[in-house]
Amino acid sequence: KWDNGNIMMFRPEKNAERAARGCSRLSMPEIPKNLFLDAAKKVVRDNADYIPNTKQGALYVRPIIFGCGEGVGVAPSTEYMFVVYVSPVGPYFKRGLAPIKLIVTNDYHRAPLKGTGGVKAIGNYVPGMLPSGLAKKQGYAEVIYLDAAEEKYIEEVGAANFFAIIDGKVITPELTGSILPGVTRESILDLAHEKMGMEIEERRISVDEALSADEVFCAGTAAIIAPIGSINYQGKEHIFSDGMVGRITKELYDVLTAIQFGSGKDEFRWMTEI
Repeated sequence: KWDNGNIMMFRPEKNAERAARGCSRLSMPEIPKNLFLDAAKKVVRDNADYIPNTKQGALYVRPIIFGCGEGVGVAPSTEYMFVVYVSPVGPYFKRGLAPIKLIVTNDYHRAPLKGTGGVKAIGNYVPGMLPSGLAKKQGYAEVIYLDAAEEKYIEEVGAANFFAIIDGKVITPELTGSILPGVTRESILDLAHEKMGMEIEERRISVDEALSADEVFCAGTAAIIAPIGSINYQGKEHIFSDGMVGRITKELYDVLTAIQFGSGKDEFRWMTEI
């Protein structure tokens, strides 16, 4: 909710398109874009009293599609349920934008090539709870997953996309089918190239290259942009930006949140008024 009282959503049409692609990959009927958007907007309107302002947090919207037909065979369901629920959430960073500590795991993989890693499916999240929990017990915010084939290239940070700033370029792992095509990921690439005039690259990033980057951060719906202050790889801590928020990371965060919070010009027409 903006300071002027307007209720806004960030790129809901992109979420609708991704949900449709996910349904197709999981042998489910695609949710029509108009149905998806109408349902999401209606639930937000019905819960307008619970939407915090931008300083307090946001109203998180969670659409879910699941099979609910009778039968126990290994086959697509005969019926499906589409549900949208919302929940007020506080700021991701309780003390403002702050760097996080991550650890690279060699014991677990997030998703293999040619699997369903590129789908926003619950099956991609449940397996990550154990490695994430183990990381948190060691004092880290999340784990960094490497590719399942060579265990050499960075894939994702928990449920967020990974970015590195190297020689003034914004670099993120290419979408190979095992990486979720994040809406925030796409938005950052557009802002970096179109608004900030930076070079962008979508390609494989080896863990060794990432550890020599000038800045690193991760991005997703909840955190928006989370600066990475350190990465533990094979028992050694690697510090970035002197453990502070990197200059380019901060600029990207400021530009993106200005659009989302209504304090900056929405040149890309990403915000939808409810």
